[in-house]
Amino acid sequence: MIPVARPDIDDTEIAAVTEVLRSGMLAGGRRVAELEARWADFIGVRHAIAVSNGTVAEMCIFAGLGLGPGDEVITVGHTFNATVSSILFTGATPVFVDIDPETYDIDPDRVAAAITPRTRAICPVHLFGLPADMGPLVELAERHGLAIVEDACQAHGAEYQGRKVGSFGHGAFSLYGTKNMTTGEGGLITTDDDALADWIRLYRNQGMRERYRHEILGYNFRLTDIAAAIGLCQLDKLERNTERRRAVAARYDEAFAGLPVVVPTVPSDRTHVYHQYTLDVGPARDAIVADLAAAGVSTGMYYPIPVHRQPYIVELGIQADLPVTDRVAARTLSLPMFPGLTDDDQSTVIEAVGAVVGRHVATAER
Repeated sequence: MIPVARPDIDDTEIAAVTEVLRSGMLAGGRRVAELEARWADFIGVRHAIAVSNGTVAEMCIFAGLGLGPGDEVITVGHTFNATVSSILFTGATPVFVDIDPETYDIDPDRVAAAITPRTRAICPVHLFGLPADMGPLVELAERHGLAIVEDACQAHGAEYQGRKVGSFGHGAFSLYGTKNMTTGEGGLITTDDDALADWIRLYRNQGMRERYRHEILGYNFRLTDIAAAIGLCQLDKLERNTERRRAVAARYDEAFAGLPVVVPTVPSDRTHVYHQYTLDVGPARDAIVADLAAAGVSTGMYYPIPVHRQPYIVELGIQADLPVTDRVAARTLSLPMFPGLTDDDQSTVIEAVGAVVGRHVATAER
């Protein structure tokens, strides 16, 4: 079975972890500090703060902004649950808006219509590795005095108008095992806000600046040096691996040009880093997924149940009418996409997609 994702781990990471283990400094050492400094430089911000995972990265930002009951954050339902649970963690309320039908990213016009006196922040999700349309979002935030919290968990190194995501507001990146850059589990926060960065560093470290003196209520949300050592190796590979992902995507685009599917849209002012390569295959999506699995090709569905339709959100009484989101959730699938995907395996994927989609189209036309 060809997997939908596979991390690029080799002897470099193994050697880096071994060095940390032999050093005896497994946490709170120089690797975390080095990863933070290099990530801040890569994104083009003053601060990067390493934390235990991407969910925690978002939780820390929202908590650091002082959100609480009565506050609203505008975001999307077409995302992983952590985007929304991180807002709810503070007591604030997520306000769902629909997505652009071509990019699957947040629709700025819908954001503008959803702003109320209770709105405190806008949380765009750079879904699948494609930046949201940040220009109008930044303008809206500046006009209304709102924070921008970028869910960049899938978009390591993606750019909007030559500027990396995570630098437009406060950015949250995931370092989960399947992400473009991984530490197994981990997260990174980016910001130019000195006060917020200082607060988050305290918050992730049990509220301590000096040992056993707790200035604020904090928690252990730290990243280990073991994880950071892996992250430094992954950062060294990131741009090379991104180019490989783009080459895989370009071959998919060309191969599927004649099929009744919709390939990813990439506006000219953005770069895509292809955390996922996602197709709209139509209403027979679930059957196509099953047939591809039978042909030895794994796929992913991101996300078949949008967050605004999750049981606990419904129980909370949070409602939203998101027809584009519902349509995309029912019709899309993601194909194998990782730097180590061989040309032969990609040929197998392409042939299987052509055969399966063609068969379902022929059946539908009967």
